[in-house]
Amino acid sequence: MNFKNKVVLVTGSSHGIGKATIIEFAKKGCNVIINYNQSKKEALALKKQIESLYPIKVLAIKADISNEEEVINMINKIISTFGRIDILVNNAGIAIDTTFEDKTKENFQKILDVNLIGTFLVSKYASIYMIKQKHGKIINVSSTNGIDTYYPYSLDYDASKAGLISLTHNLSKQLAPYVNVNCVCPGWVNTPMNNDLDSEYIKEEIAKINLRRFARPEEIAKVILFLASEDASYVNNAIIRVDGGY
Repeated sequence: MNFKNKVVLVTGSSHGIGKATIIEFAKKGCNVIINYNQSKKEALALKKQIESLYPIKVLAIKADISNEEEVINMINKIISTFGRIDILVNNAGIAIDTTFEDKTKENFQKILDVNLIGTFLVSKYASIYMIKQKHGKIINVSSTNGIDTYYPYSLDYDASKAGLISLTHNLSKQLAPYVNVNCVCPGWVNTPMNNDLDSEYIKEEIAKINLRRFARPEEIAKVILFLASEDASYVNNAIIRVDGGY
């Protein structure tokens, strides 16, 4: 996999799967853009860590991806710094788990704005430059919750992740033949998003997984890395489960 000097943007990359993905691309010699919204301390710490280990350029850019103006400014800054954008990983996402009765329109809208509309916005403005350079890779991070592992407490999250799969299908047609668009659907992953889960519930879920454990973020990142590589040059419109055999 020859990634040297490629320019990679990973949204929501200050922690979890996004952080692991940024590190994997950095290891391969890519210039990386860490996107964050609220986690400035973590993003700057990651930037410092990467710069101390790898001879690449690293940007940390604050942008709320649900805000179109902030997305445009982020893409413009990337282009003014690097002159191109080769790989986009749409990883940013939020969840607000509550009972059905406690769910509100405002929270449902917030989840859609970040998880789905945010992905649309970043893809729209990044793909302008990918089309110009006649090459690009977009990898969307959905979830098995968007396919068949439904969880009523996160029905709004599940709906947004199902929407990401549909968005992947349409983008893969819209941006062809120059941009490969694919989607990764992780199952359970050891990330901060799961910190508040009940221990008994975790045990029950692990028992349903063939590999009897949650994934490490790095294991999801390596699948993303493959899809972004030239080894996956003929992979397009693929929806790939990475769930340990749930």
